[in-house]
Amino acid sequence: MIATPPRNPDKTVNCEILVVGGGLSGVATAYEGLLAGRTVCLTEITDWLGGQISAQGTSALDERPTQRALKFYSRGYLELRDRIQRKYGKLNPGNCWVSDSCFLPRDAHTILTQMLKDAENKGKGKLQWFGNTVIKELDISSDGKIINSAIAIQHQPAKGALPLNTYPLSQTIEDAYTYGNSSRFTKTIIRFVPKANQQTSPNWYVVDASETGEIIGLADVPYRLGIDARSYLEPSASSSENDPFCPQGFTYTFAMEATKEAQPQTMPAYYPQYAPYFSYELQRLANFDLVFTYRRIWSPTKGQPTKFGGINFTASSPGDISMQNWTWGNDYRPGTAADNLIYTRQQLESTGQLQPGGWMGGLRTETLRKGEENALSYYYWLVAGTTDSQLGNGVKQPYPNHRLLTGLDSPMGTVSGLSKYPYMREGRRIIGRPSWGQASGFGIWEIDISRRDYNDEYYRKTLPADMYKQLRAALAGLEATSVISGQISPDKAMRRTRSTIFPDSIGIGHYAIDFHPCMTQSPPETPGNTERAGERRGAGQAYPFQIALRAMIPQKIDNLIVGGKSIGTSHIAAAAYRVHSFEWSAGAAAGTVAAFALKNAVAPYQLVDELPKPEPQLEALKRLLEQNGNPTAFPDTSIFNQNWEDWR
Repeated sequence: MIATPPRNPDKTVNCEILVVGGGLSGVATAYEGLLAGRTVCLTEITDWLGGQISAQGTSALDERPTQRALKFYSRGYLELRDRIQRKYGKLNPGNCWVSDSCFLPRDAHTILTQMLKDAENKGKGKLQWFGNTVIKELDISSDGKIINSAIAIQHQPAKGALPLNTYPLSQTIEDAYTYGNSSRFTKTIIRFVPKANQQTSPNWYVVDASETGEIIGLADVPYRLGIDARSYLEPSASSSENDPFCPQGFTYTFAMEATKEAQPQTMPAYYPQYAPYFSYELQRLANFDLVFTYRRIWSPTKGQPTKFGGINFTASSPGDISMQNWTWGNDYRPGTAADNLIYTRQQLESTGQLQPGGWMGGLRTETLRKGEENALSYYYWLVAGTTDSQLGNGVKQPYPNHRLLTGLDSPMGTVSGLSKYPYMREGRRIIGRPSWGQASGFGIWEIDISRRDYNDEYYRKTLPADMYKQLRAALAGLEATSVISGQISPDKAMRRTRSTIFPDSIGIGHYAIDFHPCMTQSPPETPGNTERAGERRGAGQAYPFQIALRAMIPQKIDNLIVGGKSIGTSHIAAAAYRVHSFEWSAGAAAGTVAAFALKNAVAPYQLVDELPKPEPQLEALKRLLEQNGNPTAFPDTSIFNQNWEDWR
C-alpha cells in the first residue's frame, strides 16, 4: 500500500535499475549497469557521489598489503585508484601513514562523476542522477514479491533560502523526508517505475546501496541490527542474546589545517558535556603530530621523517590538511534503546515509520545532532584540550596552530566543516533466504573469515559443550565429517586455515575485523563510560574472503538486491565487510547481477535456489564477472589450499 502524496508526482522516471544510495557500492552498481547498456537511476541524500570517500569524508582507502601489492581488485576500483593518481600526480597527496592513498573528499565526487559519464558513453547505457533525493515510499505488489514503483523526494534551496549544506544533517533530514515545501527547501516528487518496454519478469531491479540499509527497513524484509547472539557461528559474540542497539559507532569527520601562527579557538558551549570522553586511547598513540598525520589528506610540503610509538611518519607542516576519524574522538557510539541511531523494526513501528507515507529515514535525529556536537567538541579538544579520559592528566597539551576548515568551498563542502553525512560502519543487515546448512536464513559469520584458532580456554569454558563441538566441526575443513560422526575428537581436528569458500561467490574483500564498539552507558559521553564489555573479542585478522550472492538476496522481495554494508553478514563479520574495496566489489556484483537477470529473464534467487546442486546460470554469471575484471575469488582459492600466510 502506498499513501497518497499531497500532490501528484511532478515527474515519472523510467529505470531498469534503481540504485538507492550514491556511496561507493551504489556508484559501482551504476558503473557496471551502464557498461552493460542499462538505464540506471541513482539517488543519493547528499549532493556528492562517493559515500565513504566524499560525503562521509573518510577519503583514506582502507586496504590490505597483499591485495594492494597485487592490485587484485574490481576493475572500477582499480580505475578509481588510477584516476586519483592522475589527478594529483601521486596516489597519496596527503602523505598519510594509515593508507597508501589519502586525498580530498570533494575531489572524489568529481572523479566518480566523470567515471560514470565515461561508463555511460562506453557501454551505451543511460544514467539519471538524482542528488539531494530520498526514497519516501515503495509500492509493493499484493503478494509482497515485487517492488512495482518508488516515490522519492528531491530537494533544492527554496527561493531566497541559503544554499545546500549550510545546515548540518540533523537540521535538515526531517525536512528532506517531508513532502511539503518549506522555508529551506522546494521539493520535487518523483515516481520511479520500470521501463515500459521491459518484458522480463521482474522487469526492473531496485538495489539498496544506502548507508544504513534504508530500503530493507522500509520494505520490512527480515534483517539483523547490532550484536548477534553467541553461537558456534559467532563464538566471540559479546552477548548470549541479540542486542540491536549496539552496532558500531558512527563518525562525523572534519578537516583541519596546520598553520604557521596560533589561531583563535572558540570553545563550543556544549564542549564541557563531551570533553570527558576524548582520549588518545593508547600511550603509543599519545602524540598530536601522529594523530594529525594519521589521515592527512593534503600535504604540499613533505615534512621531516619522524617516529613515535614505533610508527614512522613525516612531521606536519603549515598548509597540511588532516581528516579526523578517531575512536575516542569524533566517533559517536551510542548503545542503548534510549539513544541508538538506527531504529530497530520495533522502533520504526512505534514511531509510525512503517505506515504508508510515514517513512522518515529510520534514524534518530537527536543522536545525529549529538554526533555533530561531539565532533566539533573533539576538534576543540585537539587544539585546546588538556584532559585525557583513558590516559589521565599531563598527557594532552594544546596545539592552537590549527584551524577548522569550514565553508562550502572547504574539503567537506559544508558551512559547519563536518562531513555531509556521518561515516557509517554498520547498518541493517539482511537475513538471506533459507539455504542448505542455514535453514533460518543465509548469512556470513565470524567463523567464515576469522583467523582466530578458538582453541583456548575462553571458548572451552564459555560455549556449551555441544556448541563447542559444532564450532570445531565447522572449522575442521576436510575432517568435518569425521568430527561430526565422532571418529575424531573436536580437539584433535585440524583447523582449516582459509575462509569459507562459497559456490555462489560473486565478489571479494579483505580487511581485518576492526571494531569501534558501542559504549555501555547512555549517553556515550558519560564521564567514566566504558566500551561494551567483550565487543573487541571478535576483532583480529581475517583471511581473504568472498561475497556470496545469497548474502545479497533478501527474503520476500524478488526484485530487490542488497549491496554495500547491508548484505547478509553477522555483527562480527560486518566489521571486516565494510571497507572501500569491498563496497565496490559488492556494488559491481549487484550491477552485474541486475543486468544479467534482465537479459536472461531470471530472478537472482533462481540462480542459487538449487545449491549445492550445479547451477549453470550461476556459473555463467560468475564467468561474466571474471571476464569483466571483477574477481569472484582470490588466486589459488581451493579447499586444498591451506597456505594463506602471505595474505596480510
